[in-house]
Amino acid sequence: MLTSARSFLFVPGHRPDRFAKAAASGADVVVLDLEDAVGPESKAEAREHVRSWLADGHEAVVRINGSGTPWFSDDLTAVAGRARAVMVPKAEDRAVLNLVADRSGAEVIPLIETATGVLLAAEVCAADPVVRPAFGSIDLAAQIGVDHRSHAALRHARSAVVLAAAAAGRGAPIDGVTTALDDEAVLRADLEHAIELGFTGKLCIHPRQAGPVNAAFTPTEAEIRWAEEVLASVTDGSVAVHNGQMVDRPVILRAQAILARA
Repeated sequence: MLTSARSFLFVPGHRPDRFAKAAASGADVVVLDLEDAVGPESKAEAREHVRSWLADGHEAVVRINGSGTPWFSDDLTAVAGRARAVMVPKAEDRAVLNLVADRSGAEVIPLIETATGVLLAAEVCAADPVVRPAFGSIDLAAQIGVDHRSHAALRHARSAVVLAAAAAGRGAPIDGVTTALDDEAVLRADLEHAIELGFTGKLCIHPRQAGPVNAAFTPTEAEIRWAEEVLASVTDGSVAVHNGQMVDRPVILRAQAILARA
């Protein structure tokens, strides 16, 4: 399910009043956040709220604090055996990802959001517990001194993560957040750009983003019809022609992927 999930909705770990609302929002995955959304003075409280929610049988991914912080070890103890997956911020080191998996017993979503993480994306994605990576546009943009809203400035980094995931045989990446909460045009533009580059999911920071995100990453009727017609045109596995276009194995694989997502 994590491989095919389209929307990942962040919820601050110190706001348990929002947990159930997030679960009912229509988002494919709820991400209980112990990191950026929670101030240092609220870390312990948030950790207990998250532990309690998971212990009650609810499913969620948990974004923990990084390995270089004083909260890392306690976060892992709290989510061990409970989290659906663990999202690791500023992922750069395969050894850290393996440690997280060993201690939590969960799959790992590395959040690639540093220059080093992008340059080492192939190694990060190849770590055994990784199910698929996520891209952290805001932190990376801040580090390299560009506007996180710029598609051009982060195009190379986004593509590097897409290629790394594909090379490692992992699920396609999850794109970073759109910070504009009241501008649907901005969200649509971000989604179109992410889809064009090969992303199949997106991090969300408000429940109302889940619906448009799910819709954008769901194949349209036209795409499904095209995929079905392509597969119907292939009879013996050889090269075929559909609507004047050559159909060979890569085209067949694309058609199969569309139907699988649908």
